[in-house]
Amino acid sequence: MPSWEKRHLAGEVPGFWPYGLDELRYYTGRLSAVAAREPSRASVLRSRLRGRLPGMNRPAPSQTLPGSPRNLGLTWDENAARRMLLEHPADEMYSGVIWVTDMLARGRDIGTIRQVLRAMNGLWVISRAQQEAVERLVGDDGPPVGFFRFGVDAGFFTPAPQAERPFVLSVGGDRDRDTATLFQALATVHRRAPDTEILVQTSSSLPAPDGVTKVARVSHRELAALYARASVVAIATRPNLHASGMTVSLEAMATARPVVMTDTPGIDDYVFDQQTGFLTPVGDAPAMAERVLQLLADASLAQEFGLAGRRAVEAGLTSSQMVRELADFTGMRRPAPAPALDGASTATPL
Repeated sequence: MPSWEKRHLAGEVPGFWPYGLDELRYYTGRLSAVAAREPSRASVLRSRLRGRLPGMNRPAPSQTLPGSPRNLGLTWDENAARRMLLEHPADEMYSGVIWVTDMLARGRDIGTIRQVLRAMNGLWVISRAQQEAVERLVGDDGPPVGFFRFGVDAGFFTPAPQAERPFVLSVGGDRDRDTATLFQALATVHRRAPDTEILVQTSSSLPAPDGVTKVARVSHRELAALYARASVVAIATRPNLHASGMTVSLEAMATARPVVMTDTPGIDDYVFDQQTGFLTPVGDAPAMAERVLQLLADASLAQEFGLAGRRAVEAGLTSSQMVRELADFTGMRRPAPAPALDGASTATPL
């Protein structure tokens, strides 16, 4: 974490901590970050002996007077939750859930994840489509499952003037990106609009089609500059429940750029179809290509969508808003008021 903090102060990365979670300091008297490494065999054995092995009953919150200190642990996803449970257990433990719902949907073995999640005092998802699936997973007697939306650092990703020349950008390489469909769509864009610059950041081993530049990675600072040059940001994903691509879509919207994105469950809480961008069917490369070409050909529409996207981010899709909702979900309270938010608690279609 100290390295990230230094990079943030140097203007290299968004948020003093990843996801802006440092802002939880406004809701608690003391906040610290701990690196939860993969537990050793000895640690697992100790956890068995003290009853913290997955499968135990989750701990009841400490009975404290209002305003008394709470020993509370938070993790971003279920993999970190397991490490917290075994290495850094707290009186109360809360975790986000990201990957397990799609693992289950694809028939994959989830190991002890269910037991880990049932050991938490509360769980949250940032895709509405996951909430019911996680509730089923942990059972009626499991912890409560909350939903709130992800947010980005709107001070790091800022509105930029319209692009000077046509440029299509695609970013991201999580496990649910659909690079094959993306490349098919962008090949069509290049064929019909050959003067358009096209750049894709991906870890995929698929070869890029003619007219498409592929890079393995870019820094956050380089990414912000790429968004500022882009005419359109395109994101293709395969079927998933965790709203793959939400981060890139919000960063693009914060930069006032229109988004063309695969329509998967939950993503419409982030990209408003025909208002901040276009949503296209899963695996439909021709539809994605047509929408990208439409925005390249209509600068006024691209600008309208881009500005609407920025307004949507400011209204309720910032990291500050997400942290406020996380603090509320976990019952964090502080006598001193938290900083003012960028906008209302919930963004609505514009």
